[in-house]
Amino acid sequence: MQYDAILFLSFGGPEKREDVIPFLENVLRGKPVPRERMLEVAEHYYHFEGRSPINEQNRQLIAALEAELAAHGPHIPIYWGNRNWHPMLADTFRQMQADGVRRALAFVTSAFSSYSGCRQYREDIARAKEETGYDELEVDKIRVFFNHPGFIGPTIENVRRAIDDFPAERREGVDLVFTAHSVPLSMATTSKYVTQLEEACRLVREGVGKPEARLVWQSRSGPPSQPWLEPDIGDYLRELKAAGGGDVVICPIGFISDHMEVLFDLDTEAKEICDEIGLEMVRAATVGVHPEFVAMIRELILERVEERTERRALGLMPANHDVCPENCCPRPQRPESGASAGPPR
Repeated sequence: MQYDAILFLSFGGPEKREDVIPFLENVLRGKPVPRERMLEVAEHYYHFEGRSPINEQNRQLIAALEAELAAHGPHIPIYWGNRNWHPMLADTFRQMQADGVRRALAFVTSAFSSYSGCRQYREDIARAKEETGYDELEVDKIRVFFNHPGFIGPTIENVRRAIDDFPAERREGVDLVFTAHSVPLSMATTSKYVTQLEEACRLVREGVGKPEARLVWQSRSGPPSQPWLEPDIGDYLRELKAAGGGDVVICPIGFISDHMEVLFDLDTEAKEICDEIGLEMVRAATVGVHPEFVAMIRELILERVEERTERRALGLMPANHDVCPENCCPRPQRPESGASAGPPR
């Protein structure tokens, strides 16, 4: 298949204090989230002077991918657009239109299927096309990669390195905890989000030789009346301590980079809980710009460019589909009580 461009598609984040409120207003547009909750989340960003790390991490990943494509092909330019902050997707489309791009292949910075991590990005593409009048652009989305060796392998390596931070005599007793972004049950039950996460956790747990590990959730928003995936990481850490735990490695497997949920919800809040209750905590790195992960993205591009029939995947589940069916990851029904269909990052 001939493609004129790679579209690198992500969530976006503020880069200074003045960006924070406009960014969060973009995230929450159309969602009945109380302004008090938005201001509460804004404080997370102010803790880091209003700068989310996600944009800089995306720049680094794009640069690494550009180098990978330059060295090994295919030689396709990369354009970057975000859902919620600059560079905004519609502006990126205007540049692509000016450059004569007619067919693009989209890489989305989410390893797992869900409404907010998959279908909503396809809706973002459709909305940006409509906003710009760019009807002639065709965009195909690369499959999610939750069980690809290029994602699982670096995650295993990062978890092993985190376990090795403990003295040798304590490593066997280290508890391994996986985290991912909590979502409303109305979103979880209409996608493979939980199933894919559980499979990825199993692959990593077995890869590091841990017979047991727990997947828990973080970063929920919305009122208590709306059911979300549980348990929360903070609650689980307290349970772990009560059960006699002493050392813990937290692996944020639901994220590909160390952005705000990782820096604040884990490195700040979860660490404070661990210090308070007496757990020794080490947080495993995300895949970031690991060479195997960057090479994986190139492989996913080649699957479509060269129309390869092989789709590499580990474990019990097959590689995810290339083209999402009509009913894939539908928009969750919003409860009458009013809550966010997707949490701010």
